[in-house]
Amino acid sequence: MKKFELVFIPIPGSGHLASMVEMANTLLARDHRLAVTMIAFKLPLDPKANEYIQSLSAQSLTNNNSIQFIVLPELPDIPNNGNRFFLEVVLESYKPHVKQALISFLTTSTNHLAGFVLDSFCSTMVDVANEFKVPSYVYYTSCAAYLAFSLHLEQLYTQDNSSNEVIQQLKDSDVNLSVPSLVNQVPSKTIPSVFFINNFAVWFHEQAKRIRFDVKGVLINTFEELESHALSSLSTDSSLQLPPLYSVGPVLHLNKNTETMDDGDVLKWLDDQPLSSVVFLCFGSRGAFKKDQVEEIARALERSRVRFIWSLRRPGNVFQSSIDYTNFEDILPKGFLDRTQNIGRVISWAPQVEILGHPATGGFVSHCGWNSTLESLWHGVPMATWPMYAEQQFNAFDLVVELGLAVEIKISYCIELKEQANPIIMAEEIERGIRKLMDNNKNEIRKKVKTKSEECRKSVIEGGSSFISLGKFIDDVLSNSTTGGN
Repeated sequence: MKKFELVFIPIPGSGHLASMVEMANTLLARDHRLAVTMIAFKLPLDPKANEYIQSLSAQSLTNNNSIQFIVLPELPDIPNNGNRFFLEVVLESYKPHVKQALISFLTTSTNHLAGFVLDSFCSTMVDVANEFKVPSYVYYTSCAAYLAFSLHLEQLYTQDNSSNEVIQQLKDSDVNLSVPSLVNQVPSKTIPSVFFINNFAVWFHEQAKRIRFDVKGVLINTFEELESHALSSLSTDSSLQLPPLYSVGPVLHLNKNTETMDDGDVLKWLDDQPLSSVVFLCFGSRGAFKKDQVEEIARALERSRVRFIWSLRRPGNVFQSSIDYTNFEDILPKGFLDRTQNIGRVISWAPQVEILGHPATGGFVSHCGWNSTLESLWHGVPMATWPMYAEQQFNAFDLVVELGLAVEIKISYCIELKEQANPIIMAEEIERGIRKLMDNNKNEIRKKVKTKSEECRKSVIEGGSSFISLGKFIDDVLSNSTTGGN
């Protein structure tokens, strides 16, 4: 049967890639008139993402109903232009290769090309879609509040005649920023550092501008019941000139994770712990600390006497995933493992979904990546915020202040892109946050998170808000599709 083909283009980062794959799978399961081809490219920055691409590509060859993958090779000579953001240079370099790969694909495909679905960082690929005379859509892997915030910064930047002075004035200040689609003012210290680095900031503003003017719709990995105010405000703010927004989340990969040897031991240990008694510390694929901060976390856990699972990993290079330790005793305080052997486990790469879904898990000390946040809400596990990079500081603000769904260890913590000393959170502050998170008797946040867990699960089943929104997106894709695509 001839189908309507959507071309997905993710960036090759673990969180973005996995989320887009799940979005594609959700569409294929929802409507059999659709087909998806994913154009993926590899970068040396994230070996785990490259391994994931290879695995999915191999699977697609043996499963006719799955996503079809076109994996482009690494480019041998990417220009080193210090005046432009590295990812911008990479994506621009790949554009002719994406075009040629799609031309080759279409010569053998009988499907009707219906449009491109682009990661929000890949909006430059709209130019390729335009050459094929098909519409583009964006899949937004962050929250609706961050979309509102990014669009507002872009408007400030444009109104200031591209001088960026208004945004630069916020750097290292205690000024709060009013954002039309948010209830609370945003502290300047939670603004991602990329917005204060001029060549980075210009590129990010350009992505926001293209969302406003160059695409037919925006899929957002959130749900109406979680971000009703931000979604409603975005949709009704005529000054933004936004295309239709589709809240289709939570889009999650909830299948069993089999990639680590530690899974069996740590899950077996969890089976023996009381209900909601264990705090889980995990900081994402790039989340890692140097020795002085590791020692403060260890002190906090030992002093709190709370049961714990701690995913502890070694920092990689800038933009790279963290790395496993060969011996935890090299980084932990002397005797820590012996003193805590009855109340905790230190592991490397964590089976996060399984741990969050276990009834013994009662709290999550998180870097506030949006995928991890949605996984925690899905399983009804309250969070303590410890953001590290990208938009995580904003997410922490959103969770603690805007939504009231998390407790704070730190909102403004940030590991900078450039080499410099990172801030240290002392054991006393960490311990205070963990105790507040795990206090079952006084924790109103725990009750609110349980309610959101029920709402997010209902949102994706038939009749739910995200189910309905996804149906509207599919209808719009089919109505926007024209015979000019192939």
